[in-house]
Amino acid sequence: MDVFQAIQAQMQGMAASDEPPLADVDVSHMAFHPAGTEAPLLRDISFHVPAKKLGLIYGRSGAGKTTLLQLIAGLTAPTSGSICINETAGNGMKSTVSSPTDRLSRTGLVFQFPERHFLASTLQQELAFAWPTDMASLQLLSSRAAVVLPALGLAHIPLETQLRQLSDGYKRRCALAVALVRRPSVLLLDEPLAGLDWRSRADIASVLGKLKEECTVIVVSHDLREIAPLVDVAWQMQPNGTLSAERDIRLLDNAVL
Repeated sequence: MDVFQAIQAQMQGMAASDEPPLADVDVSHMAFHPAGTEAPLLRDISFHVPAKKLGLIYGRSGAGKTTLLQLIAGLTAPTSGSICINETAGNGMKSTVSSPTDRLSRTGLVFQFPERHFLASTLQQELAFAWPTDMASLQLLSSRAAVVLPALGLAHIPLETQLRQLSDGYKRRCALAVALVRRPSVLLLDEPLAGLDWRSRADIASVLGKLKEECTVIVVSHDLREIAPLVDVAWQMQPNGTLSAERDIRLLDNAVL
């Protein structure tokens, strides 16, 4: 059973609003010009990632890929243009969120080196960080974690494990777990394979293949060999902060590896 399907099965009888909505991401003529800089960092960015697909933004380091991901996540606001998350709930109700605050509550962002952004010492503390402490909320967290952790290959890791003791690959999985228990509409991954050995890269790529069946995923990366087979839509970030036209993923391997 897939991650979110298993969560839904355990959550039967709870409010329908707890079900994860389908979501697509639409970025239209978006630009970002940080204060104090001579030129925009991103220029006229437009792309669309359909629901339950994996979109890839690839290109050289320093081209603005991470900044684009942070803008989608709502960590900062674009200078112009729009970023919208269009959701369809299980009851068919549709809604669009576009403000940075609303996007921040709908997205899960996993940084390139998530161990630098952990806010607690143990896996249990990290999962529960800023989570409501009433009994119903804690039971919900426990139920979700009981499904998410095994799905990510973390069932054998004791919850009291110190995060600093884990390998880089398992730290990456823990960061994914923290994002997934919060049930985001859109999962945003910054260089998910960076710094990992070949076995960990293959394991994380396998996890991504499962996740994209259950939620919308946007990845920024310059490592393509393992990710390319999973990609549904892809764009190349140019050094001047623009995106190329959508690329044919069947040509992606030969084009940029």
